[in-house]
Amino acid sequence: MGMLRPVTSDGTVPTVSVVIPAFNEADGITAVLDRVLSVAPELAAIGVQGPEVIVVDDGSHDRTAELVQRVGAVRLVRHKENRGYGAALKTGFACARGELLAFLDADGTYAPEAIVPLCQAVLDGADLAIGSRMAGGVNGMPTSRRLGNRLFAGLVTVLGDRRISDCASGLRVFRRAVLPRLLPLPDGLNLTPIMTLRAVHEGLRLVEVGVPYSERVGDSKLSVVRDGLRYASSITWTALSYNPVRVLGGLGVAGVSVTTLVGIGLVGRRLSGVTTLGPYGVAALFLALVAGVAGVSLFALGATFNYLVSLFRRQPVRLGLFGAPLFREPLERHFGRAGLVAMAVGVGLGAGSVALGVRGWDIGRLWLYLLGSALLFLVGLQLVVSHVVMRTLQELSERETHIARDLAVGADQRPV
Repeated sequence: MGMLRPVTSDGTVPTVSVVIPAFNEADGITAVLDRVLSVAPELAAIGVQGPEVIVVDDGSHDRTAELVQRVGAVRLVRHKENRGYGAALKTGFACARGELLAFLDADGTYAPEAIVPLCQAVLDGADLAIGSRMAGGVNGMPTSRRLGNRLFAGLVTVLGDRRISDCASGLRVFRRAVLPRLLPLPDGLNLTPIMTLRAVHEGLRLVEVGVPYSERVGDSKLSVVRDGLRYASSITWTALSYNPVRVLGGLGVAGVSVTTLVGIGLVGRRLSGVTTLGPYGVAALFLALVAGVAGVSLFALGATFNYLVSLFRRQPVRLGLFGAPLFREPLERHFGRAGLVAMAVGVGLGAGSVALGVRGWDIGRLWLYLLGSALLFLVGLQLVVSHVVMRTLQELSERETHIARDLAVGADQRPV
């Protein structure tokens, strides 16, 4: 056991509040509550008071609320209508009194006893401890959901540049103090992956602890297709709000890579003496032109959005496209020079091709160079425009700083 670190401002023993969202969980809620309450001695042994148990009945139509009321030492909060898993959890967080906030499902899938090692992880310095079902031994998760969870964990890993094994786990403990940095959170089942991604982008200390996972009691409310699409959409939009170039720039690099490969192939064919293209060659050329212009546009858009995010949050974006800067200066500061060079080369290539055509060269020998000229000019123009936009944003962001500095200099020069 590691050295205990107080999580309260005055160094007192912290209390853990356990929030349990419940929607038509009459089949398993009583057993879950009994097990949660039974961990009090183990919590006391590691220096944690509680648990304070809060059940949020999210508009159930069965006997869930009635059964909860029969269990002593449990607070019941009720929604008049079903508002969603995430909404129920947020209601519970608002009602909780503990310095540590925990939550788990009411269907018996998570072992309440696992709350203890998660609390220990927070006492040892973590801001958020996640019970990972993918590293917990016994796992009763259906195959389709296991594959989906691995897919979404991989997506969060790529977008957050931090390896996560189970981004959607519904068993967690975290410090109340970090809750404002995790908000806003959605009202649906996608609360858990969004909480994970926000924690990564906010730079919180996140740890995963392996926990067992059992088959649920009662019918599942999860729709693999509908909720899977919601997961993917919300993860992507959240990543865009923190580090847009990670998403858009990745797509841009993919587009430019396609253009580069097609270009190498076409140049190779031309050098080998082939001057005509079949149907597949024409399709590849069309794909290369679209992918090249779109790729550069998306990359530049992502870099511009990173500037906007940085200005809005009043702090630099933490990651970028590759997780670490490639140059001493931000890549977008090279956009102006790179754009001017691309435009100049494009104009030169186009002018040379036109001159050769005027002198009698067959257009069949020149069309590829004319297309390359157009591509370079359009890409260069996009880079120059993006550079101007980002430079303007930078000037606007530094305006107040410059005014304050100039006023201070003026005050220093006043005669005494």
